Amino acid sequence: MPRTATPPAAQTEPETPGLDKKDWIAGLEKGLSIIETFDDAHPRMTASQAGERCGMTRTAARRYLLTLQYLGYVATDGKLFWLTPRVLRLGQSYLESARLPRIVQPFLQRVTAGTQEIAYVCVMDGDDIVYIARNGTNRSMNTGYVLGARVPAQVTAAGMLLLSMREPEWLERWLTTRDLRAYTSHTIASKDRLRVELARIRQQGWAISEQQLELNHRGVAVPLMDRHSVLVGALNVTMPMGNESTDDAVARVLPVLQETARAMRNLI
Repeated sequence: MPRTATPPAAQTEPETPGLDKKDWIAGLEKGLSIIETFDDAHPRMTASQAGERCGMTRTAARRYLLTLQYLGYVATDGKLFWLTPRVLRLGQSYLESARLPRIVQPFLQRVTAGTQEIAYVCVMDGDDIVYIARNGTNRSMNTGYVLGARVPAQVTAAGMLLLSMREPEWLERWLTTRDLRAYTSHTIASKDRLRVELARIRQQGWAISEQQLELNHRGVAVPLMDRHSVLVGALNVTMPMGNESTDDAVARVLPVLQETARAMRNLI
């Protein structure tokens, strides 16, 4: 799915609460920012281009890129640099070691059995939702919701749900500083309309999104809370719209999602 990622800005001090400056490794942050600056719109870059996208000089960016090349995360032809498959180890390490994806898998199987749709658990990372667990057969969807896939939050049911449950002040800052892109004629690209929709989702406690990212597909999502009532992600299904009405689709899948989310709560 073509889109332009916003690279992380170079920082002069740590943002993590409680992190002592003496424990902060600036080089690690900058090395990771170089990796993150590659995306579908910038798959191959010169050192100057990479440095410009993450706030470094050409010389500094080149040194980080050459170090990453030595470690096997980057390849180069002497001018352009690009990522290698070794970068996938970073995401795979999370999927294999994190507790949440392992806990939810049996419950996703229950959702798929009860709805005959693909079931996912998503978390929010920056402006995107990230799919960290799934169950169900693949369909021919251009967005390709594989494990680790990232999708803009505001055009998915799971993303809108997670946005709606943020503090109002945070959400208003987020809306003020974002440009909403239209992916289809059904995308909510107006900030005023999105505010209204997010308020409705927050009040009803679940979300539905239809044709905002891909035509003829809909998603339904419910919040995933832990035993302490802390929001940890979203449980959702995606489906082709076919001839099923919105009301019929919600009546068919929403009770299964809500019941499954309740059953998972004490285990998370």
